[in-house]
Amino acid sequence: MIDQYLKEIKKKMDGVIEARQHEIGQIRTGRASPALLEGVNVEAYNGHSPLRQVANISVVEGRTLVVQPWDRSIMSACEKALQKADLGAPPQNDGQVIRINLPPLSEERRKDLAKVVKKLGEEGKVALRTIRQDGNKHLDQMKKDKDLPEDDVKKAHDDVQKMTDGHSKKIDELVVAKEEEILSF
Repeated sequence: MIDQYLKEIKKKMDGVIEARQHEIGQIRTGRASPALLEGVNVEAYNGHSPLRQVANISVVEGRTLVVQPWDRSIMSACEKALQKADLGAPPQNDGQVIRINLPPLSEERRKDLAKVVKKLGEEGKVALRTIRQDGNKHLDQMKKDKDLPEDDVKKAHDDVQKMTDGHSKKIDELVVAKEEEILSF
C-alpha cells in the first residue's frame, strides 16, 4: 500500500519536471527553436489546432523559423496566429512559407530571461515541496488509520525526501542549462 502511494507521489513529481521542461523550453534564447511555437493555435478547419499539427516547423540559419502549412488554404490563418503569438518578430508570408526572423537578444534582455528561468525553477521546487508535504501528511494519516508500523512510515518519509531531492536537482540542472544557453549566445 505504501509502495503504491510512493509511486503516485513520484508520478506527480515527474509531472512537475515535465511541466517545467516545457515552460523553460519555450523561453527564447537567441536561437530559433520550434519550441517557441509550442503554444500557438491556428483557427482552421472549424476549430483550433496546434500549429505543429497543421504545418511543418523548421529552423534555418540559427535565427529563422520557417513554417510551411500542409494546406495552403490556411496560410493566412497561420500567419494571424503567429502575429498573435507576439514572438518579437513579425511573420513574413511569401505565399509558400512563413518566415520569422528572430532578432538577436540584448544583454539586458538576456539577464531578464535568466531571471524568468530562475523564477520558473523556484516555482517548480515549491510545487515539489508541496507534493512532499501533502505526501507526508497522507502517510501520517495512513499510519493513524491503518496502524501501519512506524518504521515503514519513517522509511516512506525518507523515500519521499529522496524523491524530492532528486527532482529538485533535475530542476536545478534544467535551470543552469537554460541560463547557459541564454547568456552564452
